[in-house]
Amino acid sequence: MDNVLIVVEDIEAAKAFFTELGMELEGETTVEGPWVDQTVGLKDVRSDIAMMRTPDGHGKIELSRFHRPAAIRSEPHPAPSNTLGIRRIMFAVEDIDDVVARLRKHGAELLDEIAKYEDIYRVCFVRGPEGIIIGLAERLGGTPGVG
Repeated sequence: MDNVLIVVEDIEAAKAFFTELGMELEGETTVEGPWVDQTVGLKDVRSDIAMMRTPDGHGKIELSRFHRPAAIRSEPHPAPSNTLGIRRIMFAVEDIDDVVARLRKHGAELLDEIAKYEDIYRVCFVRGPEGIIIGLAERLGGTPGVG
C-alpha cells in the first residue's frame, strides 16, 4: 500500500492534526488538468494535496482539498463508526494519554474512552478535523510506535 486519501475542507487543520500525531509533511502541490480529470473520473478538477508520511517512512496519508468540483458529503456528518466505507486509520503510539491530550488541542474528541484490550493494548478512537476517525493503540510493555 502506498497511501490513503482523505478529502478535507480545511487542509491546514488536517495537516496540523496529523503533524501532532507524529507524521511529517512530505510535500504539497496543486493538481489540475486533463490527466487528473482522467485519473479521478471528474471534470475540471483543481485540488490542493498534502502528503503526510509516518516517521518510519512506510505509511502515507494524502490530504486533498478540492477547489473544483467542490467536495460533497455522501453520509451523515459526522458519520458514526458503523457507516459503510473506510471508517478509521489505526496508529501505534507509545503514550496514548499524551497523544490524546495533544490531539485535543487540535479539536479531537474521544468517541468513548480509552479501553484495555486484554493485557496487550490500550486503545481508543478519536474524531479529528472533518470528522476523521483515527484509532490509537498503545502496546502494553512499551513496543514503540508514532506519537
